[in-house]
Amino acid sequence: MNGLVHQLQSLANVTPIQGQTKVPISTEDKTNQVSFASVLKNAIEEVNKVETEADDKAEKLAQGNAEDLHDVMLSAQKANITVEASVQVQQKVIDAYNEMMRMQV
Repeated sequence: MNGLVHQLQSLANVTPIQGQTKVPISTEDKTNQVSFASVLKNAIEEVNKVETEADDKAEKLAQGNAEDLHDVMLSAQKANITVEASVQVQQKVIDAYNEMMRMQV
């Protein structure tokens, strides 16, 4: 989840540059450029990874192979929070898009 939080925080620092398909993301050395699509793809992959881990642990628990119930519950809650955060980010992106579409040029 830390990877997702870091990626989402880095989205807040994205500044648009006209005429370029990539946007710079604020980093210490400011030499790396990452496209919005790759940041979004990485965030979605991180959400998927967390969900898959939680599902695997829940399946092991159901089979009686889980060693620690607390670990299973923490993984499930982490996956839940990650999905909720991604849904909220999705809604904010949609709201921003709709607001831009309402702007008069």
